[in-house]
Amino acid sequence: MIDTTCTIAGILFKNPVVMASGTFGFGREYAKLYDINKLGGISGKGLTLKPREGNSGIRVWETAAGMMNSVGLENPGIPRFLSEEAPYWEDLNLVRIVNLGGGTLADYTEGAAMLDEDAKKRAAAGHPAVDMIELNISCPNVKAGGMAYGIQTETAREVVRLVRSATDLPLIVKLSPNAEDIVSMAVMCQEEGADGVSLVNTFSAMKIDIRKRRSVFNNLYAGLSGPAIKPIALRMVHQVCKHVTIPVMGMGGISSVEDIVEFIMAGAETVQVGTHNFVSLRAGEELVQGLEAFMRSEGIRSLGEIRGIL
Repeated sequence: MIDTTCTIAGILFKNPVVMASGTFGFGREYAKLYDINKLGGISGKGLTLKPREGNSGIRVWETAAGMMNSVGLENPGIPRFLSEEAPYWEDLNLVRIVNLGGGTLADYTEGAAMLDEDAKKRAAAGHPAVDMIELNISCPNVKAGGMAYGIQTETAREVVRLVRSATDLPLIVKLSPNAEDIVSMAVMCQEEGADGVSLVNTFSAMKIDIRKRRSVFNNLYAGLSGPAIKPIALRMVHQVCKHVTIPVMGMGGISSVEDIVEFIMAGAETVQVGTHNFVSLRAGEELVQGLEAFMRSEGIRSLGEIRGIL
């Protein structure tokens, strides 16, 4: 028997393969291509308290080993998610994670409280739809000049503390690789009661149109993801896993079973797959099957045998 299960905050994942926020919508479209209930979980499209139209101009640019995006958190807002998407999530047999963003502290706390209240109502009725929150602290602080909350540890601490107090749902904090000290950031999240951390989010990057003599993105910079960032992301996950006792979700350029195994060997409890969903529309199904085949071929009975061996 092969045991691919993983656990975060007492919640069981049937396998470590989780679809990363912003690359899988809320699952409906991919469910037309394969049975997404084979996945360990979904982190849904990033949500904010109110709807957002996102950034203008070019939003996506392919790179030599990945892509850059400047989508700008376009989303329907939490109320519409709860009325239109959460009922669909009620019927899914996987771990359902809401990715929560915000431009102010009030955005974060009100959003978390709204999600918490709805989760309790659905659970009482026997139809839960959200299992945990993934807190995106890479959002720009609109009241402090636009610097992301997740850059400075003490600035991020206030967000994590307030959101932690606003919800009883398990809380995962998504860390930016652009943080001044990502290990200190992870340790802070543990101190403030987070149930886990996920890392890494995209790297700040740039593309210049040499004929127009300007950035291709209206916002100048964009977020780099894909295989190009994987070695750096893997290093960061390994460093964080050595300094915290809470579970870690590893991500950053994962596109193969070998990548998944590396992140688990570095200490990750689960992984998230993002950009690769655009390369292979059946990525989730392929990776789950491939991981089971790898474990059989290597005589690995459970992921715990290899987790954190470095």
